[in-house]
Amino acid sequence: MLRYKVNILAELKAAGYSSYRLRQEKVLAEGTLQKMRSGNIAIALESLGVVCGILHCQPGDLVEWISDEDGV
Repeated sequence: MLRYKVNILAELKAAGYSSYRLRQEKVLAEGTLQKMRSGNIAIALESLGVVCGILHCQPGDLVEWISDEDGV
């Protein structure tokens, strides 16, 4: 399964992008922000790309794959 390696919203805030600014400037949709808050990894790749552009990082810096309990 995939999970976030970092708190993306905290990283964005450190880069000067509060949740308010992200919504006001229509950088990310409210639904995407809610998913990030709850740890839901099911966000659009386009949104992940936007975050990577803001943070100047690669997707692998933000998410990681870990084995499920079944060993898969």
